[in-house]
Amino acid sequence: KITLERHQRLNRALRIGRTPNIIIDVLAALESAGMTDNFTVVGTNALYAYETAASARIEEGLLATRDFDLLWDNRKKLSLVLQEGPLIDGMIGLLKKIDRSFVIREDQKYTAINKDGYEVDFIRRNSDVNPARFSALDDDFWVVKARNADWLLSAPKFKEMVVGVNGQMAYMNTVDPRAFALFKLWMAEQKDREYGKRLRDAAQAKAVVSLINERLPQFSFDEIKIFPASLVEKVEAL
Repeated sequence: KITLERHQRLNRALRIGRTPNIIIDVLAALESAGMTDNFTVVGTNALYAYETAASARIEEGLLATRDFDLLWDNRKKLSLVLQEGPLIDGMIGLLKKIDRSFVIREDQKYTAINKDGYEVDFIRRNSDVNPARFSALDDDFWVVKARNADWLLSAPKFKEMVVGVNGQMAYMNTVDPRAFALFKLWMAEQKDREYGKRLRDAAQAKAVVSLINERLPQFSFDEIKIFPASLVEKVEAL
């Protein structure tokens, strides 16, 4: 414990971490509850894991976001021990232990928001036919389906220790950086998506491809089979 606290102080002093503290808190809570393997970080916040692994810094503007997306793999059942232990008050209860101001949005039951306007979203694969709730509690989440989230669940996983602004650390389970780039490129091509978000998706995809080419050469796009070949060809040309 003394060594951990020393590392945290050192992280703060050297300003090593820039992962938002709320993300570290959520990741730590999931790990403490034994649910790390049930959730995969997707979306913008995965960039913190990639830049850490690459010993690089991604452009600040590409990291800016006010929400945290977690993909639930409910093929892995939440055990009775979890439901009667850490999840006795549902997933919203777990978040409230981090920040009591978290509430589920009335207009968006898969999202919790705190007093600062920060949101935590729970999504699931589009092909999922299983129940979409963490518990039977009336005030718990309804997990929403996300288009082509099956790609992300089937893609190789990536685990990296990330450091918060306050120096605290947590492991982040996310998708392989190649899968991130491919999925972001696919999102950038969706005509029904807001134009500004599509531009950002494309920029994030390009940034991660650059990280892979320059600092993570062990990752080859030839080995990614779950995504359409046409998409792989496009991302390699970035």
